[in-house]
Amino acid sequence: MVRVRLIELPLSIRGFTREDVDGNYLVFINDNLSDERKRKTLIHELKHINKEDFLKEEFATEIEEST
Repeated sequence: MVRVRLIELPLSIRGFTREDVDGNYLVFINDNLSDERKRKTLIHELKHINKEDFLKEEFATEIEEST
């Protein structure tokens, strides 16, 4: 299951995803972004989930470079 929440974040952070103890994903999107940027950020985070990036042993910066 994927849950999406809008939260206020610094503009330098568009969004991020965390896996909870039950294996569900929590996607946090910056509420200060435009609707279009929120949509693009959600798609970006869902790609990480679909590619199972959370199971990889690479650093987040390496994963982001390949996205």
